Amino acid sequence: MGRSKVSESSVPKQRTRKVQNLASYVYGVVPADLKSPPETEGLGDPAGKVRLVRHGEIAALVSDIDADEPLGRPGDFLAHERLLDATAAKAPVLPFRFGGVVANADAVVAELLEPHHDEFLAALRELEGKAEFIIRGRYVERAVLAEILAENAEAESLRQAIRGRPEELTRDERIRLGEIISAGIEAKRDFDTQQLLDRLSGHYEMAFVREPTHEQDAVHVAMLARTSEQGRLEETLTAFGERWEGRVDLRLLGPLAPYDFVVTDQQGV
Repeated sequence: MGRSKVSESSVPKQRTRKVQNLASYVYGVVPADLKSPPETEGLGDPAGKVRLVRHGEIAALVSDIDADEPLGRPGDFLAHERLLDATAAKAPVLPFRFGGVVANADAVVAELLEPHHDEFLAALRELEGKAEFIIRGRYVERAVLAEILAENAEAESLRQAIRGRPEELTRDERIRLGEIISAGIEAKRDFDTQQLLDRLSGHYEMAFVREPTHEQDAVHVAMLARTSEQGRLEETLTAFGERWEGRVDLRLLGPLAPYDFVVTDQQGV
């Protein structure tokens, strides 16, 4: 019997699917006795499910990603940060920098958890019950300028000299006034930051003064504090902020992952 001829059009065509080249994205390291990661989505679109890869007394927070897709898409960094901050609210965590990728879960153990087990475990024990809090304050422009002019006779004289006169005719005076104001804000920032640290003494274990990100930044301080102290820290900061009412706008962020107080060896990640 001869072969039956089958029309090509009658054969169902198989759908082509993109085969993902999966890799493990590492967010950070936590104690192995953490029962489950926070209910926070990981990176990717769709977002990867975050899980724990355990070894000994430590575990890595990981999720699968497509290794062929570039990192840094909208929302990736926020997802990384959000997961670590949510973790810090419930357990000590060693946060990794954005972009740590290894081949798979076995590589997470072989390249990261096993060779650094004791180092990571010691760091986690140091962080037990602690998290990072960020205090940011920005000067109210009108208020801080009024202070500088009242305290510096040269600045007030220059302000009077340029008032109502064309910019091109008062260029030197304007430059000099700008220099005085800039130096005045810098001096006030140093003084006010120290005042804040002194007032909050006893409510934090370590502090790191961050570089200003805006010319009118008054304070920008990271603090490592016990999460049990959060309420008292907030109360003390609120009371202190009342002294700066109308002069400095203060904000407290936290608990957060302790980026400013942890140095992790991510060699190979």
